[in-house]
Amino acid sequence: MHIIGFDIGGTKCAVFLCRLEGDTIIWNDRKEIQTTSDWRAVLDTLCVYGERMLETHEVSRPDCRIGISCGGPLSPDRKIICSPPNLPGWVSVPIVSYLSEKLQMPARMLNDADACALAEWKYGAGKGSLHMIFLTFGTGLGAGLILNGRLYTGACGMAGEVGHVRLKEDGPVGYGKAGSLEGFCSGGGIRQMAIDKAKQMEKEGKKASFQTGEKEEIKAKDVAEAARAGHKDAAELLKESGTYFGRGLSMLIDILNPEVIVAGSIYARTHEFMEPSMWEEIRREALASSAAVCRIVPAQLGERIGDYGAVMAAVYE
Repeated sequence: MHIIGFDIGGTKCAVFLCRLEGDTIIWNDRKEIQTTSDWRAVLDTLCVYGERMLETHEVSRPDCRIGISCGGPLSPDRKIICSPPNLPGWVSVPIVSYLSEKLQMPARMLNDADACALAEWKYGAGKGSLHMIFLTFGTGLGAGLILNGRLYTGACGMAGEVGHVRLKEDGPVGYGKAGSLEGFCSGGGIRQMAIDKAKQMEKEGKKASFQTGEKEEIKAKDVAEAARAGHKDAAELLKESGTYFGRGLSMLIDILNPEVIVAGSIYARTHEFMEPSMWEEIRREALASSAAVCRIVPAQLGERIGDYGAVMAAVYE
C-alpha cells in the first residue's frame, strides 16, 4: 500500500509519498512549502506535487490512500480543521473531503499531537510502552495520549490540549491565553519571552546575545543557538521555560501516571538546557512515586516526525 501524506504545520507544510511493507515505511518522495493563510492555495500546491509523485513513481490510485496530520482543534469526526491558533486563516477547512476529491482517493486525518504520539509509540521513543504522553513542543504545545495501549481522544476529540492550561496569572500568550503552558513552552512563547528579555536588557544598556537584528525578529531558534554558544542570557531563558515545563509535566504525571513522556521539536533540540530546572520543578510538585516511574525523553523521529504522523493518520483504526 502507498500513502500520500500531508503534514500541515504553522510554519511549513509538506506532502510526501511512501510505501508500507508490513511495519516498514519506504520513503519515495517529499516536497515542502511555506504555510500561508490562504489554505486553498497551500493545499492546491501540495496536490500538484502529490500528483507528480504518483506519476513519477507509477503509483495507481486504488493502491493509495491519504493521511493528514494537522494541529487542532479539529471537528469531532476529524474531517474539518476548525481554527487552530497556529494556522491563522484556516477556519472551517474541509480538508479531508477537499484532498480526497482532488486526488481521488480516501483520506483520514488526525490531530498532529495524536498522530505523532502514535508514531513515537510505534517507531520511536515510546516503543514498547503501555502508557505514554507525547508533547509537540513546536510552534504550539499539544499532547497526544496513549493510555492502556490505545490512543485516547476524549468525548469530542479535544483530549490533550494541555497548552491551554494556565500556569500563571500573567505571562507570554499561547493558545489565546496569557500565562498558559503553551505560552511558556512553545516556539511562539519562547519568542515572546526572548523579546521581553531583550527589551529589559536594552533598558540596562545591554544587548541580548540572541538579538541579531530588530527585537521583533527574534525567534526561538536564535535563543537555542545563543545558548549552545555559551551565552548566559539565552541559557537562563531556556531554564525558565524548563521550570514551567516541569510544572506542566507534574500535573500530567499526577493525573495520568505515564511510563514515558516524549517531547518533540524544540525540547528535543534544547533539552540539555531545560532538564535541570524541569526536574527540579517535578521533584517539587509531582507525587514522588509517580515521578519515579516516568521517563521524560526527547522524540526520536526527528524532523520527519510529522511525516510519520501522517502515515499513522492513514492507517490507524
